[in-house]
Amino acid sequence: MSDPFLIGRCALVTGSTSGIGLAIACALGAAGARVAVNGLGSPEQIAAALDAVRAAGAADVSHFGADLSDAAAVETMMAEVAAWAPVDVLVNCAGVQHTAPIAEMPAATWDKLIAINLSAAFHTMRLSLPGMAARGFGRVVNIASVHGLVASVNKSPYVASKFGLVGLSKVAALEYAGAGNRDSGGVTVNCVCPGWVETPLIEPQIAAKAQAAGGDRDAGVRELLREKQPSGRMSLPDEIADLVLWLCRRQSHNLSGAAIPVDGGWTAQ
Repeated sequence: MSDPFLIGRCALVTGSTSGIGLAIACALGAAGARVAVNGLGSPEQIAAALDAVRAAGAADVSHFGADLSDAAAVETMMAEVAAWAPVDVLVNCAGVQHTAPIAEMPAATWDKLIAINLSAAFHTMRLSLPGMAARGFGRVVNIASVHGLVASVNKSPYVASKFGLVGLSKVAALEYAGAGNRDSGGVTVNCVCPGWVETPLIEPQIAAKAQAAGGDRDAGVRELLREKQPSGRMSLPDEIADLVLWLCRRQSHNLSGAAIPVDGGWTAQ
């Protein structure tokens, strides 16, 4: 049985219509929070995401659409969410990726990735943290990446945005470290930095490696991870969500400014 320790709280999760974001939204809902879902998708996909969060046990759930590359649209969304319920838990999970060498990276692509992966988180944080501080409780969890801790070739805007997100989170953690107290739970800002996570997005890569391994899916996963992730196994979205959920507990009031790798030893090398 879930522990409904977030009853009376409101959580906003960007990028939560699928994948890791949806798993996080469901976990927060299962803990009793009202959940503001943000993300792309067809009307059917969005409805399915809302149904999943509702079925998980959320006190209430609603979708708030916004083009996260547009600062004005983010501001509008934040005002709409605040009118629905003050944000106590903010999870910035929305992210986009594009691979190309620096010399071949389109300038417009750089601008888009920085806007969605980094600037959108800045705007959601600046608009929600003061209210959290005033209430004595708040949790910001930014889903960065192992690429917020180490680099890979052909991922310049993604790596830059994720390193920036880790740095931004540390600054915010320092600025709000004194808000609230142990009893209220305080205000914390942390990053979770996943390595390989098993989502539908990477299933084609797994399938290709598995086919080369004679149809053995586990062997395909190990081959895909061989170069980077020593554990040879991926994380599941629900496992990332469990970590986010723990960071939202009152007991985590003194864990702030961290960038927590969930990467099977990738960054230990």
